[in-house]
Amino acid sequence: MRKMGFVLAVGLILALMAGVAFAASDEKNLTVNAQVDARAKLTLGASTINFPDADPDEVPSISASQNPVTVTAKVRTGKNSTATLEHQAAGDLKSGGDEISISNVTWTATGTGYVSGTMNTTKQTAGSWVGSGSRTGSFSYFLANSWDYATGNYTVTTTYTLTAP
Repeated sequence: MRKMGFVLAVGLILALMAGVAFAASDEKNLTVNAQVDARAKLTLGASTINFPDADPDEVPSISASQNPVTVTAKVRTGKNSTATLEHQAAGDLKSGGDEISISNVTWTATGTGYVSGTMNTTKQTAGSWVGSGSRTGSFSYFLANSWDYATGNYTVTTTYTLTAP
C-alpha cells in the first residue's frame, strides 16, 4: 500500500512537472502616451458691474452693486511656469462726448495670487501663480466719486486675460 502511494505521488509530481515543462508564455510591451497642453480658463462671477449714483460729499468712493465678484483662474502649465491674469480697459468711461477717466475705477482683491489695482488702458497685472491649478478669489470694484462728472450713463468695455505659458 505504501509503495502504491509512493508511486502515485511520484506520478502526480511527474505529471505536474510535465505540465510546467510544456507551458508557454509571451510578453509584449505597451507604450502609453498622453498629450497634455497648456490651458487657461477664466470665470468671472459677473459680466457687468454698475456704480449707482451717490452724493460725492457723503460717498467719496462708490462700491459696485455686484461686489464682490468671484474670480476663478484655472491653468495648466509647467511646474515652474508663471501664469498671469491681466486687465486692460478699452478706454475711458464715456457718455456721449463726456468722459470719466478709467483710472477712477479701482479694485481690491482677495485670494492667493490675486492683486488689487487701478483700471488703465494699458495692461495691469491682476494675478499671477507658479504652476498648474485652480485659484479662486474675488474683486471688489470702486469708482472715485466727484462733483466734476457731467450727468449721463457712462460705459466702457474692459478685458481680463489669463495666460498659461
